[in-house]
Amino acid sequence: MMSNFSNPFLCILAGAAFTAIIQSSSASVGILQALASSGAILLPSAVFVLFGQNIGTCITAVLASVGTKREAKRATLIHLMFNILGTAIFVVITLALPFTQWIQAMTPDNPVAQIANVHTIFNIATTLMLLPFGTLMAKMAVKILPDKAEAADDESIMRVQFLEKSPAIQDNKLGAVALSISQVQNECHRMLEMAEENMIRSFDAVEICSSKHYGKIHQAEEYIDYLNKEISTAISGFMVLDMPKTDAVILTGYYKISGNIERIGDHAMNLAGYAKGMESRGLHFSDIAMEEIRNMKKLCVEAMDILKTKNERTPEELLKISDHYEQEIDDMEEALRQNQIDRMGKGTCTAEASILYSEMLTDFERIGDHVLNIAEAHMKMTV
Repeated sequence: MMSNFSNPFLCILAGAAFTAIIQSSSASVGILQALASSGAILLPSAVFVLFGQNIGTCITAVLASVGTKREAKRATLIHLMFNILGTAIFVVITLALPFTQWIQAMTPDNPVAQIANVHTIFNIATTLMLLPFGTLMAKMAVKILPDKAEAADDESIMRVQFLEKSPAIQDNKLGAVALSISQVQNECHRMLEMAEENMIRSFDAVEICSSKHYGKIHQAEEYIDYLNKEISTAISGFMVLDMPKTDAVILTGYYKISGNIERIGDHAMNLAGYAKGMESRGLHFSDIAMEEIRNMKKLCVEAMDILKTKNERTPEELLKISDHYEQEIDDMEEALRQNQIDRMGKGTCTAEASILYSEMLTDFERIGDHVLNIAEAHMKMTV
């Protein structure tokens, strides 16, 4: 079939169909090289078959994405778009320019090498051309496969976004361990973002001494607890996979990280509780104390933002910066506690407000501890 077509588009379809059937681009290209070596197909036709084979090889990813979540399907769609766009570009190049003649000039009388060169040039050139458009392709994938409206709009429905029982993991296939680690890493990052957002809400609630958003904060805290449970359960399941010690250390590290993020969520919930208690008792902090609370919030946000840059820093840098923030939080906590004692001595604050403020300082200091624990866990993953 591949050797009898002369129409470029039929050649592309033949290459795509054959590769999809045998589910092996290596075997498909090898057969094409054998046909070219025997003279059954010439390079001007073989290149179009080769372009089609690059599309056909996507069938493996398409089949693997069946039954998976939307993110996995979008990754498959991007893979398919990459090869279709690359094929379209190279079809135009081949029809408009003496592309096949250039390839033949590189390795005369060696059709096997000519096909190998086209295959290499296609993939490298397509990657370089489409690299600047990666974000755009991702946005296109989201538009083509949007989130289900009812699921996206209802925050009360708790679900994991990245953890899934992939057939590759269940069957302990090659790459199962790397896939499991990637899933846990992404889910932990999502959990960290939720914990930081809830911490900010809680500090804001204290600033306005209102329980207005207490329900939303409590709902988010339950979601964080749910994610911690799901991540811990998933890690327990992944640990039975056959893996090197280094990968087991990484999964153990994420188990500790998930637990520390959950504790940050607990402290945020405590802050929201203080705001609710102040509102019910008609308590208010002084302007000086409110400014101190804003400084606490700022320092906590900066410390947690550092954790989200772990892919941009070495574990050593991450630990060093986090240790600096933890010490800065400790120093601020000590100074603010002394300020509160001084205000109590001057009689400028009530006993009830002082107790709540003291509890708040404890939560503030503990958040810094958990940030450092997370950085230390990342460091131990590389030892």
